[in-house]
Amino acid sequence: MTDTHAPEADLDIRPLTVEEAATLSDRIVDNVERVIVGHRDAIEHILVATLARGHLLLEDVPGVGKTMLARSIARSIDCSFKRVQFTPDLLPSDVTGANVFNQKTREFDFQHGPVFANIVLGDEINRAPPKTQAALLEAMEEQQVTVDGETRELPDPFTVIATQNDVEPNRTYELPMAEIDRFMKKIRLGYPSETEETEMLGRVAGEHPIEALEPVTAVEDVLRARRTVAEVDAREPVRNYVSRLANYTREHAQLGVSPRGAIALIRAAQARAVLDGRDYVVPDDVQSEVRTVWEHRIRTGAGDDPATVVDDALSAVWVE
Repeated sequence: MTDTHAPEADLDIRPLTVEEAATLSDRIVDNVERVIVGHRDAIEHILVATLARGHLLLEDVPGVGKTMLARSIARSIDCSFKRVQFTPDLLPSDVTGANVFNQKTREFDFQHGPVFANIVLGDEINRAPPKTQAALLEAMEEQQVTVDGETRELPDPFTVIATQNDVEPNRTYELPMAEIDRFMKKIRLGYPSETEETEMLGRVAGEHPIEALEPVTAVEDVLRARRTVAEVDAREPVRNYVSRLANYTREHAQLGVSPRGAIALIRAAQARAVLDGRDYVVPDDVQSEVRTVWEHRIRTGAGDDPATVVDDALSAVWVE
C-alpha cells in the first residue's frame, strides 16, 4: 500500500453488493465488540462515517474508552493507522510532515507526518492550539496536504477519528467552527452500565483483548463498500426533506446547518441504508442520523440546546 493513493482511483473499483457491504459492516462491528462493551451504536456511527467518506469526533470525559474504540476500529481493518497525541506544544509540521535537509544528498527530503494513514486518531485534539488544529483542515476536506507549496495526496480511504475531553476547559482550546463543520459526526460514549462495566473488567483482568484483535477485512473491501454507499439512491423527496430540515435550523438558530452539513447527512443516510441492507434512502435513515450529524454544527443563543433545535425541526418538518 502506498501513501499516495489517489481518491479518484476508487472510480475504477467495483462496488460490493448491498448484502456484501452489510455483511462486511456486521463483521467489523462484531469484531470491535470483542474489545468494546456496550457501545454497538457508537461503533456503527464510526463505521457510518468511514463508509460515507467522513470524519468523526468523540467527545466525553476521560477514561470511558474513546481511544480504545478508535484503535479497535483501525485494527479490525487491515489498513495503515497512525495516532497523534495533541499537546499544547505540538506544531503543524508534527501532524502534516516537513521538508528536512539531507546532509548526504544536499537536498530537502519530505518526511511524512502521521496524517499520511488510512485511519488517523487525533487524541485529545482540543489540547493543541488553533494553529496546529488547523493543520487538519485541508486534509479533512480535500484529502491532501500542502507543505512549502507542494501538494501531496493522502491515502484512500482517509478517515480522522478525533477525541476531545469536555473537562478541564482552562487547559484546552475550543475547536474553531471551520474544523467542527468538517466532522461528519460527533458522538459521546457515556459511562457503562453496572453489568457492562463488570463484563469489561473481566475482559481486561489478564491481557487486554485489543492485543489479540485481528483484522476482519482489507482496505480494498472498505473502498468497495464506500462505492456501494455512494451509489445508494437518495431520491428527490428525501433530498428535499433534508433541505427543508436544514432551512429550519438556519431560521431558528444563530448559526444553522451549512450546505456541507446537509451533504454530510445525505451521505450518512446512504451508509445507514446499506447497514440496514437497502440500496435506497428512506426518511427513517435521515432521522436516525440527523442528531449525530447536525447537533455539533448548530449554535444557539441564550443557552438553548442545539439538540432542541434538531428535535423541533424533526417535529415541524413533515415528510412529503
